[in-house]
Amino acid sequence: MFGKLKNIFGGSNDLSIPAPVAGTAIPLSEVSDPTFSQGILGKGCAIRPSSGRVVAPVDATVSMIFETGHAVSLELSAGVELLIHVGLDTVMLKGEHYTAHCANGDKVKAGDLLIEFDADAIRAAGYDTVTPVVVCNADDFSEITAKTGAVAELGELLTLKK
Repeated sequence: MFGKLKNIFGGSNDLSIPAPVAGTAIPLSEVSDPTFSQGILGKGCAIRPSSGRVVAPVDATVSMIFETGHAVSLELSAGVELLIHVGLDTVMLKGEHYTAHCANGDKVKAGDLLIEFDADAIRAAGYDTVTPVVVCNADDFSEITAKTGAVAELGELLTLKK
């Protein structure tokens, strides 16, 4: 697997994954859902979004866009399995306030729009819009570090080491 990563990492042991949504990055441990805060799905961070757009952070393949449009799983060419989950328990909204702009199997480029969402409507319905960004195959990497604080769409967010 790491032979496949070598070209992507460009001789470095670091891989940078930009933020898929603008906002304020927080540690996963601060997310109120234990599935995320306890790292059950993997390592990463979460973003309190300041916009209603989720974009592809890097070139990738959409391995799964949830029918409800609230989450997307991406497979990066570097062997990273990345989950972007907009909101907590938002599957209960059954797709209301979400518009998916991708389909399973789509090849996407960095910056391509994946999901639009109405954060105000989601909050008004009683849901938290915090957006976990999780490396699901975290055990394949020796270290994953996350930026906290303000992040711009496609700004620095996660760094992975082989």
